[in-house]
Amino acid sequence: MMNVLVTGSNGQLASCIKDLAKQYDGLNFIYTDYKELDICDLNQVNTFFKSNKKIDYCINCAAYTAVDKAESDVEKAFEINANGAKNLAIACREFDAILIQISTDFVFDGEKKEPYTETDVAKPISVYGASKLQGEIEIKQTLETYFILRTSWLYSEHGTNFMKTMLRLAETRDEISVVSDQIGTPTYAGDLADVILKIITTKNTNFGLYHYSNEGQTSWYGFAKAIFEASNLKIKLNAIKTVAYPTPAKRPVYSVIDKTKIKKTLNIEISSWRETINNNSNFLWTNSI
Repeated sequence: MMNVLVTGSNGQLASCIKDLAKQYDGLNFIYTDYKELDICDLNQVNTFFKSNKKIDYCINCAAYTAVDKAESDVEKAFEINANGAKNLAIACREFDAILIQISTDFVFDGEKKEPYTETDVAKPISVYGASKLQGEIEIKQTLETYFILRTSWLYSEHGTNFMKTMLRLAETRDEISVVSDQIGTPTYAGDLADVILKIITTKNTNFGLYHYSNEGQTSWYGFAKAIFEASNLKIKLNAIKTVAYPTPAKRPVYSVIDKTKIKKTLNIEISSWRETINNNSNFLWTNSI
Protein backbone atom coordinates (compact mmCIF):
# COMPACT_ATOMS: atom_id res chain seq x y z
CA MET A 1 0.00 0.00 0.00
CA MET A 2 1.44 3.37 -1.04
CA ASN A 3 0.57 6.50 0.89
CA VAL A 4 -0.26 9.57 -1.20
CA LEU A 5 -0.48 13.03 0.32
CA VAL A 6 -2.76 15.43 -1.58
CA THR A 7 -2.51 19.08 -0.57
CA GLY A 8 -5.12 21.67 -1.48
CA SER A 9 -7.79 19.04 -1.02
CA ASN A 10 -10.75 21.39 -1.52
CA GLY A 11 -9.67 22.50 -4.98
CA GLN A 12 -10.98 21.14 -8.27
CA LEU A 13 -7.99 18.93 -9.15
CA ALA A 14 -7.83 17.33 -5.69
CA SER A 15 -11.60 16.83 -5.83
CA CYS A 16 -11.22 15.00 -9.14
CA ILE A 17 -8.52 12.82 -7.55
CA LYS A 18 -11.00 12.00 -4.79
CA ASP A 19 -13.54 10.99 -7.44
CA LEU A 20 -11.05 8.50 -8.92
CA ALA A 21 -9.49 7.30 -5.66
CA LYS A 22 -11.96 4.47 -5.12
CA GLN A 23 -10.61 2.81 -8.26
CA TYR A 24 -7.15 2.46 -6.68
CA ASP A 25 -7.17 -0.07 -3.86
CA GLY A 26 -3.38 0.00 -3.63
CA LEU A 27 -3.26 3.68 -2.72
CA ASN A 28 -3.98 5.25 0.64
CA PHE A 29 -4.81 8.94 0.20
CA ILE A 30 -4.15 11.59 2.83
CA TYR A 31 -6.03 14.79 2.01
CA THR A 32 -5.16 18.14 3.55
CA ASP A 33 -6.10 21.75 3.04
CA TYR A 34 -4.35 24.72 4.65
CA LYS A 35 -6.13 24.12 7.97
CA GLU A 36 -4.51 20.69 8.33
CA LEU A 37 -1.25 21.56 6.60
CA ASP A 38 0.10 25.02 5.87
CA ILE A 39 2.69 24.35 3.18
CA CYS A 40 4.15 27.83 3.76
CA ASP A 41 5.37 26.69 7.20
CA LEU A 42 8.41 24.43 6.78
CA ASN A 43 8.37 23.27 10.41
CA GLN A 44 4.72 22.27 10.08
CA VAL A 45 5.41 20.46 6.81
CA ASN A 46 8.33 18.52 8.28
CA THR A 47 6.31 17.64 11.37
CA PHE A 48 3.44 16.41 9.22
CA PHE A 49 5.69 14.16 7.15
CA LYS A 50 7.40 12.84 10.28
CA SER A 51 4.22 12.15 12.28
CA ASN A 52 2.22 10.44 9.51
CA LYS A 53 2.66 7.10 7.84
CA LYS A 54 5.52 6.95 5.37
CA ILE A 55 4.47 9.26 2.53
CA ASP A 56 5.47 7.82 -0.83
CA TYR A 57 4.04 10.55 -3.06
CA CYS A 58 2.99 14.14 -2.49
CA ILE A 59 0.63 15.67 -5.06
CA ASN A 60 0.73 19.41 -4.54
CA CYS A 61 -2.65 20.79 -5.55
CA ALA A 62 -2.33 23.73 -3.15
CA ALA A 63 -1.86 26.97 -5.06
CA TYR A 64 -2.66 30.66 -5.22
CA THR A 65 -4.71 30.76 -8.44
CA ALA A 66 -6.39 34.20 -8.33
CA VAL A 67 -4.53 35.49 -11.39
CA ASP A 68 -5.73 39.11 -11.23
CA LYS A 69 -5.63 39.43 -7.45
CA ALA A 70 -2.02 38.22 -7.46
CA GLU A 71 -0.97 41.47 -9.14
CA SER A 72 -1.66 43.32 -5.88
CA ASP A 73 -1.02 40.37 -3.55
CA VAL A 74 2.47 39.52 -4.76
CA GLU A 75 3.93 38.36 -1.46
CA LYS A 76 1.09 35.91 -0.79
CA ALA A 77 1.21 34.49 -4.31
CA PHE A 78 4.96 33.79 -4.06
CA GLU A 79 4.64 32.51 -0.50
CA ILE A 80 2.20 29.79 -1.57
CA ASN A 81 3.29 29.04 -5.13
CA ALA A 82 7.05 29.30 -4.68
CA ASN A 83 7.96 28.95 -1.01
CA GLY A 84 5.23 26.39 -0.37
CA ALA A 85 6.49 24.26 -3.24
CA LYS A 86 10.04 24.56 -1.91
CA ASN A 87 8.97 23.43 1.56
CA LEU A 88 7.28 20.34 0.15
CA ALA A 89 10.38 19.59 -1.92
CA ILE A 90 12.57 19.84 1.19
CA ALA A 91 10.29 17.47 3.08
CA CYS A 92 10.10 15.04 0.16
CA ARG A 93 13.91 15.00 0.00
CA GLU A 94 14.19 14.46 3.75
CA PHE A 95 11.56 11.72 3.94
CA ASP A 96 12.23 10.04 0.58
CA ALA A 97 8.97 10.92 -1.16
CA ILE A 98 8.23 11.76 -4.79
CA LEU A 99 6.73 15.19 -5.42
CA ILE A 100 4.16 15.83 -8.15
CA GLN A 101 3.82 19.57 -8.67
CA ILE A 102 1.11 21.24 -10.75
CA SER A 103 2.24 24.24 -12.79
CA THR A 104 0.75 26.33 -15.56
CA ASP A 105 0.89 27.49 -19.17
CA PHE A 106 1.04 31.02 -17.76
CA VAL A 107 4.80 30.63 -17.32
CA PHE A 108 5.02 31.59 -21.02
CA ASP A 109 4.70 35.05 -22.55
CA GLY A 110 2.45 33.90 -25.40
CA GLU A 111 4.58 35.29 -28.21
CA LYS A 112 5.20 31.91 -29.84
CA LYS A 113 3.05 30.78 -32.76
CA GLU A 114 3.26 27.02 -32.19
CA PRO A 115 2.78 24.80 -29.12
CA TYR A 116 5.26 25.35 -26.31
CA THR A 117 7.56 22.45 -25.44
CA GLU A 118 9.26 21.72 -22.13
CA THR A 119 12.54 23.11 -23.49
CA ASP A 120 11.12 26.52 -24.45
CA VAL A 121 12.26 29.38 -22.26
CA ALA A 122 9.62 30.46 -19.74
CA LYS A 123 8.91 34.20 -19.65
CA PRO A 124 5.87 34.89 -17.47
CA ILE A 125 4.06 38.20 -17.91
CA SER A 126 1.99 38.05 -14.71
CA VAL A 127 2.72 37.69 -11.00
CA TYR A 128 0.81 34.41 -10.97
CA GLY A 129 2.93 32.99 -13.80
CA ALA A 130 6.14 34.24 -12.20
CA SER A 131 5.24 32.72 -8.83
CA LYS A 132 4.47 29.33 -10.38
CA LEU A 133 7.70 29.41 -12.37
CA GLN A 134 9.65 30.19 -9.20
CA GLY A 135 8.01 27.17 -7.60
CA GLU A 136 9.32 25.03 -10.45
CA ILE A 137 12.81 26.46 -9.96
CA GLU A 138 12.76 25.84 -6.21
CA ILE A 139 11.78 22.20 -6.75
CA LYS A 140 14.45 21.60 -9.38
CA GLN A 141 17.11 23.07 -7.09
CA THR A 142 15.98 21.05 -4.07
CA LEU A 143 14.86 17.64 -5.25
CA GLU A 144 15.64 15.03 -7.88
CA THR A 145 12.57 12.80 -7.59
CA TYR A 146 9.82 15.07 -8.91
CA PHE A 147 7.29 15.46 -11.68
CA ILE A 148 6.27 18.98 -12.64
CA LEU A 149 3.12 18.99 -14.77
CA ARG A 150 2.28 22.21 -16.56
CA THR A 151 -1.36 22.33 -17.56
CA SER A 152 -3.82 24.86 -18.96
CA TRP A 153 -7.34 26.23 -18.58
CA LEU A 154 -8.50 23.65 -16.03
CA TYR A 155 -12.23 23.10 -15.64
CA SER A 156 -14.43 20.53 -13.92
CA GLU A 157 -17.64 20.16 -11.95
CA HIS A 158 -15.65 21.14 -8.84
CA GLY A 159 -14.23 24.39 -7.49
CA THR A 160 -14.15 27.68 -9.36
CA ASN A 161 -13.42 27.72 -13.08
CA PHE A 162 -14.40 29.23 -16.42
CA MET A 163 -17.00 26.59 -17.24
CA LYS A 164 -18.86 27.10 -13.98
CA THR A 165 -18.68 30.87 -14.38
CA MET A 166 -20.23 30.67 -17.86
CA LEU A 167 -23.04 28.39 -16.68
CA ARG A 168 -23.72 30.66 -13.72
CA LEU A 169 -23.84 33.78 -15.89
CA ALA A 170 -26.19 32.04 -18.32
CA GLU A 171 -28.73 31.68 -15.53
CA THR A 172 -29.18 35.43 -15.21
CA ARG A 173 -28.11 36.89 -18.54
CA ASP A 174 -29.32 36.72 -22.12
CA GLU A 175 -26.04 37.97 -23.56
CA ILE A 176 -22.37 37.40 -22.66
CA SER A 177 -19.16 38.81 -24.16
CA VAL A 178 -16.01 36.66 -24.09
CA VAL A 179 -12.44 37.30 -25.24
CA SER A 180 -11.66 35.70 -28.60
CA ASP A 181 -7.99 36.57 -29.18
CA GLN A 182 -6.37 34.53 -26.40
CA ILE A 183 -5.64 31.00 -27.57
CA GLY A 184 -5.07 27.94 -25.37
CA THR A 185 -6.46 24.52 -24.51
CA PRO A 186 -9.26 23.75 -22.04
CA THR A 187 -8.28 20.78 -19.86
CA TYR A 188 -10.69 18.62 -17.91
CA ALA A 189 -9.26 18.25 -14.41
CA GLY A 190 -10.51 14.67 -14.26
CA ASP A 191 -8.24 13.78 -17.19
CA LEU A 192 -5.25 15.39 -15.47
CA ALA A 193 -6.07 13.53 -12.24
CA ASP A 194 -6.14 10.27 -14.18
CA VAL A 195 -2.68 10.94 -15.63
CA ILE A 196 -1.27 11.79 -12.20
CA LEU A 197 -2.57 8.53 -10.76
CA LYS A 198 -1.13 6.62 -13.71
CA ILE A 199 2.29 8.08 -12.96
CA ILE A 200 1.98 6.80 -9.40
CA THR A 201 0.54 3.36 -10.07
CA THR A 202 3.07 2.59 -12.81
CA LYS A 203 5.85 3.75 -10.46
CA ASN A 204 7.31 5.78 -13.29
CA THR A 205 10.83 7.05 -12.63
CA ASN A 206 11.23 9.29 -15.68
CA PHE A 207 11.33 12.34 -13.43
CA GLY A 208 11.24 15.88 -14.73
CA LEU A 209 9.09 18.53 -16.37
CA TYR A 210 6.07 17.62 -18.50
CA HIS A 211 3.26 19.37 -20.32
CA TYR A 212 -0.29 18.03 -20.12
CA SER A 213 -3.57 19.37 -21.42
CA ASN A 214 -6.32 18.03 -23.61
CA GLU A 215 -5.59 18.10 -27.35
CA GLY A 216 -6.43 20.93 -29.71
CA GLN A 217 -6.79 24.65 -29.20
CA THR A 218 -9.44 27.34 -29.03
CA SER A 219 -10.12 30.81 -27.63
CA TRP A 220 -12.04 31.63 -24.47
CA TYR A 221 -14.90 32.55 -26.81
CA GLY A 222 -14.66 29.15 -28.53
CA PHE A 223 -14.57 27.44 -25.14
CA ALA A 224 -17.69 29.29 -24.01
CA LYS A 225 -19.47 28.50 -27.29
CA ALA A 226 -18.73 24.78 -26.86
CA ILE A 227 -19.99 24.88 -23.27
CA PHE A 228 -23.31 26.42 -24.27
CA GLU A 229 -23.72 24.08 -27.23
CA ALA A 230 -23.06 20.98 -25.11
CA SER A 231 -25.45 22.15 -22.42
CA ASN A 232 -28.14 23.18 -24.92
CA LEU A 233 -28.26 26.71 -23.56
CA LYS A 234 -29.50 29.43 -25.89
CA ILE A 235 -27.61 32.65 -25.20
CA LYS A 236 -26.19 35.44 -27.33
CA LEU A 237 -22.41 35.15 -27.23
CA ASN A 238 -20.26 38.07 -28.39
CA ALA A 239 -16.60 37.74 -29.36
CA ILE A 240 -14.48 40.64 -28.07
CA LYS A 241 -10.81 41.56 -28.14
CA THR A 242 -8.61 41.56 -25.04
CA VAL A 243 -8.33 45.36 -25.18
CA ALA A 244 -12.09 45.57 -24.67
CA TYR A 245 -11.85 43.61 -21.42
CA PRO A 246 -8.83 44.95 -19.50
CA THR A 247 -7.70 42.97 -16.44
CA PRO A 248 -5.03 43.66 -13.80
CA ALA A 249 -2.96 40.66 -14.99
CA LYS A 250 -1.74 40.23 -18.56
CA ARG A 251 -2.55 36.85 -20.13
CA PRO A 252 -0.47 35.13 -22.80
CA VAL A 253 -2.08 35.58 -26.21
CA TYR A 254 -1.04 32.04 -27.15
CA SER A 255 -0.33 29.34 -24.56
CA VAL A 256 -0.98 26.00 -26.25
CA ILE A 257 1.40 23.36 -24.86
CA ASP A 258 2.96 20.41 -26.66
CA LYS A 259 2.20 16.99 -25.09
CA THR A 260 4.60 14.83 -27.12
CA LYS A 261 6.90 14.09 -24.18
CA ILE A 262 4.26 12.88 -21.74
CA LYS A 263 2.44 10.86 -24.42
CA LYS A 264 5.63 8.97 -25.23
CA THR A 265 6.75 8.56 -21.63
CA LEU A 266 3.43 7.25 -20.31
CA ASN A 267 2.28 5.65 -23.57
CA ILE A 268 -1.06 7.45 -23.41
CA GLU A 269 -3.56 8.93 -25.81
CA ILE A 270 -5.13 12.27 -24.98
CA SER A 271 -8.70 13.27 -25.82
CA SER A 272 -9.42 16.54 -27.58
CA TRP A 273 -10.83 19.33 -25.43
CA ARG A 274 -14.09 19.38 -27.40
CA GLU A 275 -14.49 15.60 -27.24
CA THR A 276 -14.03 15.72 -23.48
CA ILE A 277 -16.70 18.39 -23.09
CA ASN A 278 -19.18 16.52 -25.27
CA ASN A 279 -18.52 13.14 -23.65
CA ASN A 280 -18.92 14.52 -20.13
CA SER A 281 -21.58 17.13 -20.81
CA ASN A 282 -24.49 15.52 -18.96
CA PHE A 283 -22.39 14.78 -15.89
CA LEU A 284 -20.60 18.14 -15.86
CA TRP A 285 -23.63 20.34 -16.30
CA THR A 286 -25.73 18.37 -13.80
CA ASN A 287 -23.10 18.57 -11.07
CA SER A 288 -21.53 21.96 -11.66
CA ILE A 289 -24.13 24.38 -10.38
